[in-house]
Amino acid sequence: MPTQLPILEFVARNYRNFNARSTRDALFAYWDHISKGGRMYWAVAGAMSSAQLGITLAPAIRAGLVHGLSVTGANLEESLFRLVAHHSYKDFPDYRYFTKEDDTKILKQRMRRVTDTSIPEDEAFRAVEKILVPMWMKATKNGERRYWHEYFYELVLSLPKSKFEGNPDECWLLAAAKANLPIVVPGHEDSTFGNIFASHVKFGECSAQIVKSGIEYMAGFYDDYKRLSKGPGIGFFQIGGGIAGDFPICVVPSIKYDLQEPVRPWAYFCQISDSTTSFGSYSGATPNEKITWDKLTEKTPMFVVESDATIVAPMMLTALLEAKANPKKADAIIKASRAETKKFLAKVR
Repeated sequence: MPTQLPILEFVARNYRNFNARSTRDALFAYWDHISKGGRMYWAVAGAMSSAQLGITLAPAIRAGLVHGLSVTGANLEESLFRLVAHHSYKDFPDYRYFTKEDDTKILKQRMRRVTDTSIPEDEAFRAVEKILVPMWMKATKNGERRYWHEYFYELVLSLPKSKFEGNPDECWLLAAAKANLPIVVPGHEDSTFGNIFASHVKFGECSAQIVKSGIEYMAGFYDDYKRLSKGPGIGFFQIGGGIAGDFPICVVPSIKYDLQEPVRPWAYFCQISDSTTSFGSYSGATPNEKITWDKLTEKTPMFVVESDATIVAPMMLTALLEAKANPKKADAIIKASRAETKKFLAKVR
């Protein structure tokens, strides 16, 4: 019989063991948290914007399933690139078999390969540069100071629709800007436009002071976290590792120990990563380790999905969007799935 929640029902029926079970349980707990009025903070590393995560992330933002973001500078700018230069991208499905000579040819075509796709130099980087650099120069002249993402918010909100090549409904940056979603972009210097900005600072055309620092990002995040963690609290949903995840999750112990103020712990934790657990690997550390750093507690629902985020995250978001549109049916599906699991566990024990 047809259902209005095909993805949620598929996960509930088929995802029983291994990473599938972790995916199912993380999905159910995410919905539990949201349906009780909780919020969710996303940390997005890697090249998820080039992988078109916006197809599901943008509607999730509009639906109130995502309430804050920590993203790399690359993910921030690449969401914009997909909006303005989508038709000029080239895909390379056979990239695994490329030689150095093959990639040199791609370089000469002024394409920047990201796994199996590529960002067009002229239609993306240089087209955006023509808009963004004058914004920096104006800020320098006026002595303005902003967070890195605020320049991108202004840019994407001011772009005429005639400049859109990608579907604006699938641009997470546009959705976040319209919602004025709180964002941190730690390590934004490590991005193409971070490099471009540095060059204009070197030439004396722009002041480095027009961009607020990472320290100021954290100082501002203290207040955002306190606001977002009210009520049922805010969960932490992490894709990949690195600074996009490391930076924001530290806000809890920093408020507690550095500000010496009361703070609520993260209410949920899930990481999708292909980094295996190993000695000294922060990205591959089990969530339990975070208890010792006072970022999570033993009562925090914790999940690790050791899989490809380009497969898992869109599926989870789609199921959550289904649940948001049909909450009663979603609750019934989840309740039935949990009851069956509980019955099986009782039997085998």
